Amino acid sequence: MAALATAAETYLRHVQLERGRSPHTVSAYRRDLSRYLAHLAARGVDDPAEIAEADVSAFVAAVREPDDGTAGVSASSAARMLSSVRGWHKFLAEEGLAPRDVAAEQRPPKQPKRLPKAITIDEVERLLDACSGDEPIALRDRALLELLYATGARVSEAVDLNVDDIMGEGGATAEAVRLFGKGRKQRMVPLGRYAREALDAYLVRARPLLSPRGRATPALFLGARGARLSRQSVWLVIRDAALKAQLTVELSPHTLRHSFATH
Repeated sequence: MAALATAAETYLRHVQLERGRSPHTVSAYRRDLSRYLAHLAARGVDDPAEIAEADVSAFVAAVREPDDGTAGVSASSAARMLSSVRGWHKFLAEEGLAPRDVAAEQRPPKQPKRLPKAITIDEVERLLDACSGDEPIALRDRALLELLYATGARVSEAVDLNVDDIMGEGGATAEAVRLFGKGRKQRMVPLGRYAREALDAYLVRARPLLSPRGRATPALFLGARGARLSRQSVWLVIRDAALKAQLTVELSPHTLRHSFATH
């Protein structure tokens, strides 16, 4: 155990003095390595050169699901601990204190995907109101955001829309939209009044002004130069609208999709 503790202290001095890590970071490394050394001692390992890949993987399993029945740490905490352990093993191999880096191939536990948080209805209204105006770009942005919120469309589905994908009956321009999802699966989604009005305004008063600026394209949403709007441009539209609306929450096209489903 003494050899392990000495090697750990050597590494901690290295990250503090040579790598310039903060005292807070070094303290976190120390806590993680202390737990790891206790794990190694329990497995009868007392020299850095004797540590095997199985010891590393067993440590990750032990902190996630302890044998004593206590609650294990989260996947993110286990990943942080493993990061400290991997840094130490890399150092041991580089300094010749161990024959090889036995933690190099160890992967952190898979962390669950986090759903984006839905914003409130009031925040959605502020976001949409930030795109008010009679200029072609403002009319386009309002129609785009209204469609994303009204249909729950993915950003890729929105930018892939053509004018012919907007369906209307009885003289109305927009009643429903035809979306093509993953695998080109088609679905028809009805539009609410606000989305219909925004799309009508864009198609009648804005798109005819944007289209001549570029090559002929059937795309529904056009950029300032008349070309099909890109995914990146949609992100910028939402970011700029959020700034105008003074929203402090982090927004993305998927936030509107999740808000649609939640509301």
